[in-house]
Amino acid sequence: MSIDLERFHKSFFEESFEGLDSMETALLALDITAVDSETINTIFRAAHSIKGGAATFGFSSVAEYTHGVETLLDQMRAGKRVITQGDVDLLLRVVDVLRGLLGSARDGAPFDAAAVTSTQAEIRLALSGESAAAVAVVKTADAPAPVNAGWQIRFAPKPDLFRSGNDPLRIIRGLERLGELAVVADITAVPSFIEADAESCYLAWDLTLRGDIARADIDEQFSWVEDEALIEITPLAAEASADAAPIAAKPTLSLVRSNPADAVATPAAAAVPAAAPAAGAAGAAAGASRASSEGSSIRVGTEKIDALINLVGELVITQAMLTQQASALDPVQFEKLLHGLSQLDRNTRMLQEAVMATRMLPMEAVFSRFPRVVRDLAAKLNKQVRLVTVGEQTELDKSVIEKITDPLNHLVRNSLDHGLELPDARIAAGKDATGTIRLSASHAGGHIVIEVADDGRGLDRARIVAKAQANGLITAAQAETMPDNDVWQLIFSPGFSTAEKVTDVSGRGVGMDVVKKNIQALGGQVELSSEAGRGSRTLIRLPLTLAILDGMTVAVAGETFVLPLNAVVESMQPSPDQVRTVAGEGQVVRVRNEYVPMVALWRLFRLDSQVRDAHNGILVLLESEGRKVALLVDELVGQQQVVIKNLEANYKRVPCISGATIMGDGHVALILDVGELVRSTVQAAAA
Repeated sequence: MSIDLERFHKSFFEESFEGLDSMETALLALDITAVDSETINTIFRAAHSIKGGAATFGFSSVAEYTHGVETLLDQMRAGKRVITQGDVDLLLRVVDVLRGLLGSARDGAPFDAAAVTSTQAEIRLALSGESAAAVAVVKTADAPAPVNAGWQIRFAPKPDLFRSGNDPLRIIRGLERLGELAVVADITAVPSFIEADAESCYLAWDLTLRGDIARADIDEQFSWVEDEALIEITPLAAEASADAAPIAAKPTLSLVRSNPADAVATPAAAAVPAAAPAAGAAGAAAGASRASSEGSSIRVGTEKIDALINLVGELVITQAMLTQQASALDPVQFEKLLHGLSQLDRNTRMLQEAVMATRMLPMEAVFSRFPRVVRDLAAKLNKQVRLVTVGEQTELDKSVIEKITDPLNHLVRNSLDHGLELPDARIAAGKDATGTIRLSASHAGGHIVIEVADDGRGLDRARIVAKAQANGLITAAQAETMPDNDVWQLIFSPGFSTAEKVTDVSGRGVGMDVVKKNIQALGGQVELSSEAGRGSRTLIRLPLTLAILDGMTVAVAGETFVLPLNAVVESMQPSPDQVRTVAGEGQVVRVRNEYVPMVALWRLFRLDSQVRDAHNGILVLLESEGRKVALLVDELVGQQQVVIKNLEANYKRVPCISGATIMGDGHVALILDVGELVRSTVQAAAA
């Protein structure tokens, strides 16, 4: 009986990528001056699980690469090796390479062989007691040529080696005649006795050959099998001088994680052990459904969750229809029925909340990406940074989390590049040489509030205003009277940048306008504030989920429409003198000395409404992307939560409509796309 292991591949890759995230988080939190054994164990367990799973499922390139990594980590775990900053840097590069190897194995795409070979060579050197830094020391002109200390060899035959008549033992004995040889057999790919094939080779060897031996002599031993095995030969570096002193690496990143109640970062970095990676995929064959490493959760496909949410949405709609029909019944005669419907309503709401909670993920899924981003960018910019994260367990809908990562990435990079000063400049300004970037998340009503703040130089009003004038965004008169908040909003203009030169980090004038558009596309808002010399802060307000919408329902010609409540400013019934006709075509309405373009919903969708004049209907003032539009409707129906249905997937794309919902009476109501409505109206008014 054979087991089809391919059906477990998806779980293996998911767990392996989670393990890499755990490795990276733990490496970034590792304090080399006071190494925490549990952090090292976390890193080792992740690598061990990946290697074991890769060997089980036949991903030999991943298993072979991870073997050396595991050996290095085992030395660290056993206390046989003093951990240096160079080791941490090497292991972070290893994490990147492993991501590429796993992605290649999953997608069947080629991987960066040069990166694999390079890091493997560094691992061999590290295992031999050397480091890449030691090898890179520049030799002086009068220094004697070093004596060849020997060679580190990785010999991994292909399974068919025996069938070609070759014998690995003959090769190993030939190497033994050349010098002092240490042999370590790698048996990770050896299957069970029942599954083993007597004519296949499952072993690999790590060989350390010491002595002043020519490379050509090594190559000669492998000449018969060079096309039938993975052979890596790297020189052993000469013993380092006893007088050589290690150079301590300058830290560029401190990571502080706080509880939501902790609003202030501690001066020193708090290294918090990362969560243990999920259980190794080597045991996947035991069953398709399996508990995670904590034993309290199971892995469920997102498509199943989406289907469940859709069904619950249908249940909510059906329950609302029953409630509306029952409102006409005699409460005395149908007391038991109405009581049952009331209980059904309560249970349906509770079920809806419980199912929606299954799509919620902690913000840690987003925040965990930034320690590495900040570390690498800080090193590139020669800055020292303390990253503080608060409220990592605050939950947000998975669909929102997937779309908020890129905007947050840009904001963090901006804070590091434009906000924080170089260490010398901070010291001169009386600040700590290490700057602070703060990422926080918290709930506020039905929204989540995300903050990106730094204690840098703050925004330069004069430079922003000058750039805005040069771009024709404002006049000189406006520049003198604009309040600071309006000046900061200029940063979100397309193509706006105050960078003095274009680099690979910033300066191209793209990003902040995209950040704002992406956040507004999620139904959110973004606010920017700054204080000179004290830093800047960006606040993002987002809805908790994109599956349910708080809406205002309006009626036009007997049809019902839903307006997203977060886009509604106010509603009003204007007097005739507030409405003006422009050029005999478009109309505007005066609202507190501001003229706002007006659009009639009946005209937009060609409906036969009896309300043709603004003073006979209701105007709903809508705002999106900082611009306003007055929408003329027949009447306001009320406010309620609605379950969003994708109209495009079920019908086709309709201009100015973002989706649909089913009301309690069974009728379909269209949900307006306020952003598109405002843009098209403002453009038409400008034309």
